[in-house]
Amino acid sequence: MNDRVRIHQFPCLKDNYGVLIHDPETGATASIDAPEAEAVEAALKQTGWGLTDILVTHHHFDHTGGIAALKAAHGARVTGPAGEADKIKTLDKTVADGEIFKFGSVDVHAIETPGHTLGQVSYWIPDASVAFTGDTLFALGCGRVFEGTPEQMWTSLDRLRKLPPETVIYCGHEYTLANATFAVTVDPKNTRLHERLHEIEALRAEGKPTLPTTMEAELATNPFLRADAESVQAAVGMPGGDPAAVFTEVRRRKDSF
Repeated sequence: MNDRVRIHQFPCLKDNYGVLIHDPETGATASIDAPEAEAVEAALKQTGWGLTDILVTHHHFDHTGGIAALKAAHGARVTGPAGEADKIKTLDKTVADGEIFKFGSVDVHAIETPGHTLGQVSYWIPDASVAFTGDTLFALGCGRVFEGTPEQMWTSLDRLRKLPPETVIYCGHEYTLANATFAVTVDPKNTRLHERLHEIEALRAEGKPTLPTTMEAELATNPFLRADAESVQAAVGMPGGDPAAVFTEVRRRKDSF
């Protein structure tokens, strides 16, 4: 919990996370994506918050499946990427890269982060030091490149890694243990990464979430953000390589891991 907003994370579907963000000053509450209506409704009941908004990162069904029911039940305003308006029929408002809009009393910055999908948007709230990265940036990983190109995904990740290190990162899935197991194969000399792997193994053994993470932790340990690091480049046999090309090789290896 931080001073500016309150955040409630909860599991849903197979391995998704839902997130509610609440502005105490105005009472506004947003669901970041809506993987399934029932889980969001249960979270609203648990917190006692009333849903006013849904902020959509991208069009995939495991992020949008509950929107229609929630919108009908609560009259929530649905905001999402302008580049995917044709695929998300429930949108009331579209946002493009660099746009700043109000959620309650706080400013939300839209950052276009294509790669996983062509129109994905991440949401950053500077005053709360929090960002919601959907399926672009994961803890110790990144999304599969389904619609865009590896170069687009690297550019998107490069944009996100410029967020302040203290930024708390919420993402769409509990993939961290699998990501960590892969990460040590392409950054094997990273002591902090090995320490983090042990921490993650302990959390999952107890059934606890590994999220949220922080940008500082990701910059130190996430190989997909470290394609310009000498240790990662050497481990994949591309010393001094172009970071976009190194990222492409790391992503290729993860796809077949």
